[in-house]
Amino acid sequence: MTKKDKIEFVDTKIEREEITGFSFKGLIDGSLLTLTAVIRQMPFILFLVFLAIIYIANRYHAEKVIRQITSLKKQVKDFRAEEITTASELMNLSKPSSVQAMLKDREIELREPEDPPYKIVIEKK
Repeated sequence: MTKKDKIEFVDTKIEREEITGFSFKGLIDGSLLTLTAVIRQMPFILFLVFLAIIYIANRYHAEKVIRQITSLKKQVKDFRAEEITTASELMNLSKPSSVQAMLKDREIELREPEDPPYKIVIEKK
């Protein structure tokens, strides 16, 4: 057994030595991940990774919503233009001269009254 295996409680001096022992070689061979300081911070690191994933997912969702809003705005603009066109066509078709021309084209024998309308008055007794 080594001296490190016999120690029940980790001495802060040993921890400091492990932290200052950071090197590029330790990062590559994976021995950096076995340090007690890194292992103790693992829940916090996992929490940060979880927050990063949530942040990325939120960003993608926001972009999707923005694309949908843009598409819906375009549809509303198209429908508004179609509504204006239809309303103007209806106004043109409801003019008396247009109605007479349509009746003449379809050979329907309706004509405009020559006498003005009059009011019927009933006297009460």
